[in-house]
Amino acid sequence: MDETVRSEAGIPLATSYGPGDLPPPESIPSPGVFPFTRGNFPDGYRGRLWTIRQYSGFGTAEESNERYRYLLDQGATGLSVAFDLPTQCGYDSDDPDVEEEVGRVGVAIDSLADFELLFDGIPLDVISTSMTINGSAAILLAFYVATGEKQGVDRAKLQGTIQNDILKEYVSRGTWIWPPRPSLRLIADTIEFCADQIPRFNAISVAGAHFRDAGATAAQEMAFTLMDGITYCEEVIGRGRMTIDQFARQVSFYFYTHGDFFEEIAKYRAGRRRWARIVRERFGAKDDRSCMFRFGVVSGGASLHAPQPHNNIVRVAYEAMASVLGGVQSMFTAAWDEPFAIPTEESATLALRTQQILAYETGVARVADPLGGSYYVEALTDAMEERVVEIMDDLERQGGMVKAIEDGVLQRMISEQAFQVEQAVRSGERTVVGVNKFQTDEERPEVEGYELDEKGRLRQLERLAEVKRTRTAADVSTNLGALAKAAAKDDENLMPYLVDCAKAYCTVGEMVQVLKDEWGEFQQSVVF
Repeated sequence: MDETVRSEAGIPLATSYGPGDLPPPESIPSPGVFPFTRGNFPDGYRGRLWTIRQYSGFGTAEESNERYRYLLDQGATGLSVAFDLPTQCGYDSDDPDVEEEVGRVGVAIDSLADFELLFDGIPLDVISTSMTINGSAAILLAFYVATGEKQGVDRAKLQGTIQNDILKEYVSRGTWIWPPRPSLRLIADTIEFCADQIPRFNAISVAGAHFRDAGATAAQEMAFTLMDGITYCEEVIGRGRMTIDQFARQVSFYFYTHGDFFEEIAKYRAGRRRWARIVRERFGAKDDRSCMFRFGVVSGGASLHAPQPHNNIVRVAYEAMASVLGGVQSMFTAAWDEPFAIPTEESATLALRTQQILAYETGVARVADPLGGSYYVEALTDAMEERVVEIMDDLERQGGMVKAIEDGVLQRMISEQAFQVEQAVRSGERTVVGVNKFQTDEERPEVEGYELDEKGRLRQLERLAEVKRTRTAADVSTNLGALAKAAAKDDENLMPYLVDCAKAYCTVGEMVQVLKDEWGEFQQSVVF
């Protein structure tokens, strides 16, 4: 290996690769065969393409519903919902501490009334919905179940995913509410609830994406994500009520695809193989389908840049292709103008077309794992898995993910890596086209930024006030009281109580406050 030439994750790269770099044939079985290195399904995408989504949500439920209908009309095959920060952090829109953030970076949701409008005219027994929500995920899941029932949709027919991955929030993103241990309890409740009542719905999408955008390498992103997945599975299995085969197929994963094309492909192949072995060897899965590593991605994110922003169109296209060659099940492509603002209808459509051209014109979906057997890809897959295992073993020795978070270990690791990357870009050691090389005097494009206007804010506040005025106060009090009593018991699943609260039009803030009273709030440790 040439120690001077490395992948972005620091893996040494040879000048070229040949037959001697291939692993034994038995370690790269056919697609659809355990440990699924070459993909979960024998026919790849011939039977079914990945789900094509666009991440969207802003302002009020009415505005977001309009954008969802537009995207579905343009050929999107699923929805991906962005929530505003008050909703993510468990505040209602009328809370004076958050009034400037209402509807700013996602849609404002206060009660079931908002969800009814958000999905108005969108059949929840047909459309799959991904929701990027973590701290308050169980509450939003309760709203989704209640909305489906309002539409006459049986719970068993609901399809979609809630991100629901709180551990990475403590490390890389920050939309936490409660401390780690009661948050784990609530996540385990959602997993049990979905396994029992919503079998087509993913109760969790273990998200490495935010580790990556915070500064982690591809290997760290995968290692931290798999460790989080282990933690959640241990939490559920430790209750003694379910085996891994009863819920593993509803555990999914979520990543950012960045620019190192072959490394990203190897990352997904290595992660798929490693997870399959973990589920079988560590958790004793008997069904091969339980061992499948099902993942979604964002193509774009921190890899997009404001200088020469139309370069982002090219970046997203290559990242999307790497995702498909890596075997993704669900993807949304970022719009080129996201460094500036919420995407416009035009830029969101172009991002959607990027996936559609990839799916229907390039031919990459015609053959399962077309890079399987590549000297370089197979060697890089092995090297990536080895690096991932080293990082995971080190975290195990330090006491696991929860302890590493409580001690600030992960926060320091990611901060240090982010600093190194920033220094490499500043020095020119790492080239970013248009940012530190091939620069021009090109002016920033005129982009229309989104702001929830005062009328929209007032509509949201008026709807919340109307909900509070017209709901049955006795039902609210009874259901919030029942939630409080259940939260005080360690062995009570809270999801049925949250669904009852949702149906009584209790608000996000009211339900969160009940649980804060019982569990307290998380306080971040000092990283440095």
